[in-house]
Amino acid sequence: MEIEIGRGKKGRRAYGFDDIAIVPSRRTRDPDDIDITWTLGPYRFELPLLASAMDGVVSPATAGMIGKLGGLAVLNLEGIWTRYENADELLEEISALPKELATSRMQEIYAEPVKEELIGRRVEEIKATGAVACASLTPQKVERWHEIALEAGLDILVVQGTVISGEHVSSDQNRPPLNLKEFIPALPVPCVVGGCASYNTGLHLMRTGAVGVLVGVGPGAACTTRGVLGIGVPQATAIADVAAARSQHMMETSHYCNVIADGGMATGGDVSKAIACGADAVMIGSPLARAKEAPGRGHHWGMATFHPELPRGARVATHQDGTLEEIVLGPAHENDGTFNLMGALRTSMATCGYEDIPDFHRAEVMIAPALQSEGKKLQREQAVGMGANGHAAAVPNGVPASDG
Repeated sequence: MEIEIGRGKKGRRAYGFDDIAIVPSRRTRDPDDIDITWTLGPYRFELPLLASAMDGVVSPATAGMIGKLGGLAVLNLEGIWTRYENADELLEEISALPKELATSRMQEIYAEPVKEELIGRRVEEIKATGAVACASLTPQKVERWHEIALEAGLDILVVQGTVISGEHVSSDQNRPPLNLKEFIPALPVPCVVGGCASYNTGLHLMRTGAVGVLVGVGPGAACTTRGVLGIGVPQATAIADVAAARSQHMMETSHYCNVIADGGMATGGDVSKAIACGADAVMIGSPLARAKEAPGRGHHWGMATFHPELPRGARVATHQDGTLEEIVLGPAHENDGTFNLMGALRTSMATCGYEDIPDFHRAEVMIAPALQSEGKKLQREQAVGMGANGHAAAVPNGVPASDG
């Protein structure tokens, strides 16, 4: 239903994760009986989890760790790992920058050109861990560099930008736009594309032959796109809309395209709501940036943070207070929902009586503005449990907590 914004403009009401609740059904199940596996192209994963293609989250080493846990990590092939031979030195510098200098210095660091020889080497490093090698390139650079990655053994390609459409229009005759409908079917590996945040865009991207579509424009903890550009759709609505496009695509082609919720999830409850709204898997960044193994050393930033002309991201600090395994699979030693994300998903599905991810898509959800506050007065006053900011949130003053 559209709401009148003014005499000349109407708009739909949209909802984020904090606006909705999952409604338990008449049936419950044992969490050990819940199946959260999913497939992406020919690959089957134990966990519906992708690690975001962000330099503070995914390195070749952490890609291997996440693969061993059962998830899939995406390496940014236009990031620091392909610009510098010794990326750790630059990551150390970025983590030590004062917040007032972070953006300008990162612009300088990322002005270093991508080195083609490092593209293949980083893919090979991921392959050496035994993990599925997945990496991202932007639409502007994917035609130039994807073959190098494929020759090195890339298994899954992600074409990723702030917003991607199937019908990019450009008047620049010297740089014709990427034709996804021609590019993706010609690839020898499965391709994921995104982001998007609407039914029509999602449907157009599915029609390119992609095996997955990333849903999310600006919800990430380090992203400022919504403030800088004023665009975006709250994640619960965006996921539900693109999930509807998936159904239409299935009717048209009989091919299933995965919907991957990208960003905006800090807790197991957020992950569960994303799946209940129609996502097949989730792509997360800031929760994993908290890991002691994370290359960002307690900091997290997005792909547009260092844009030379219009940065659309911030370097945010996180608490490095757990391992990747504890954050993904537990055990949890905090009660705010930021640890054991996949265990929380299993328990949510079991509590509501749904046996697998496609089944959970049928879950009833309700608009619930009191969900986060009802009965939680003492937690809020004491800043514990649901009254805490959560360790996945930005740290006050941008200073991460010590491990001691």
